[in-house]
Amino acid sequence: MHIEYEEFDSIEDIFLYMAAAAPPMKNTMPINSYKGFIMAFIPLSPSSGDSYLMIYAKGTLETGIYEFDINSKSFKKVNAIERADKNYFISLTPKRNTIADEAIKNL
Repeated sequence: MHIEYEEFDSIEDIFLYMAAAAPPMKNTMPINSYKGFIMAFIPLSPSSGDSYLMIYAKGTLETGIYEFDINSKSFKKVNAIERADKNYFISLTPKRNTIADEAIKNL
């Protein structure tokens, strides 16, 4: 497995990157809060699944839904996905993530 890294200073910067890279009309994206990092993995070689880009920042998020506003570059935890003009992130805290474990080990 090959992992490339892109580190950001804040969770807001990760959300901004992910919102800009999302396919049109997709306003819900998963993100992991794992071992002191907020991260997302983007496959760089979808056919083989052997190369990933890890986008990350140091920090933690509670499990749940976060509404992100691109204009103000701010987010808040919400109970439901309600607005089409916002981007939403589903924060998950996996018990174990072997890709993340390998990536963190090589930071």
